[in-house]
Amino acid sequence: MFERFTTEARQLVVLAQQEARELKHPSIGTEHLLLALLDSGSGGAHVILREAGLTRERVVADINRLVRPESVPLGDGDAAALEAIGIDLDAVREKVEEIFGPGALRPPQPEQRQGWLRRKVVGDHRPFSFRAKKVLELSLREAVVLKHRFIGPEHILLGLLREGSGLAAKILSEEGLDFTVLRRQAVAALDKAA
Repeated sequence: MFERFTTEARQLVVLAQQEARELKHPSIGTEHLLLALLDSGSGGAHVILREAGLTRERVVADINRLVRPESVPLGDGDAAALEAIGIDLDAVREKVEEIFGPGALRPPQPEQRQGWLRRKVVGDHRPFSFRAKKVLELSLREAVVLKHRFIGPEHILLGLLREGSGLAAKILSEEGLDFTVLRRQAVAALDKAA
């Protein structure tokens, strides 16, 4: 499938990997694909999302709000109990991250192993989540339906919209974006480029 990716789509996948790494997430999710689509190198998809009012900063804020570190043992109930005795849990988290850096409260990630012989993952590679793989598969299907011999960033946007259940779809929905309108714009951008 990747042989059909345009240079821009390949760069988008690389950027998604970088976004996952920067956010210290163990895998590439739909949210990282969405962040990569907001990069100016993503052509028409970038323009569509920016014109819809989406910015990288807003998406990162939404991701941070929606993805709570699994390792932080204190939840909302704990925050309320601590607040009752005068301790603001969010302020404590912010101060710790200000001093020690983002993700300071997360324990070290266990060593990742993969493959038949359980070989160690080399470097800083992040695997694709199930939903991100589905988005890429759906981008291929969108290209086939549109009778395109290539997969560009707009096809990946179409795949992301069609998948509709991942964190990226949740963010787009919460931001009030209409999937039908975005889809129509992405198809129009592809028709214009062809």
